[in-house]
Amino acid sequence: MAFQEVTTILGAQTSYKLALTAKKYTLRDNGFSETSSGNFQLIRPLEATPQSKEGLKLKITVDKDIQKMKMSVTTANGLKAVNIFKMKNELLQEKFYFLMDGFIDRGLFEKA
Repeated sequence: MAFQEVTTILGAQTSYKLALTAKKYTLRDNGFSETSSGNFQLIRPLEATPQSKEGLKLKITVDKDIQKMKMSVTTANGLKAVNIFKMKNELLQEKFYFLMDGFIDRGLFEKA
């Protein structure tokens, strides 16, 4: 998946883009870590407990210029994208929107 200015996860109705206030320190303060290529990546579990190695994960990557991003919900091993909106578990959808609303409140993303 390539970096885009406006993106969303598979099946979601809402799209997101980086806010103008997003900076490197804002990303780090919100749990993103810098990869070896200089991009910033966040991987958060969407189910079970945070210590658990099982379940679906929200994966967000922001390019090193903080202009474009990509996001997906993947299986536990991170190899396959999953559409949480086709599942009957509304808790996953609520947790995704809760996480994204938190990032919006902190000036990291905005709805597009």
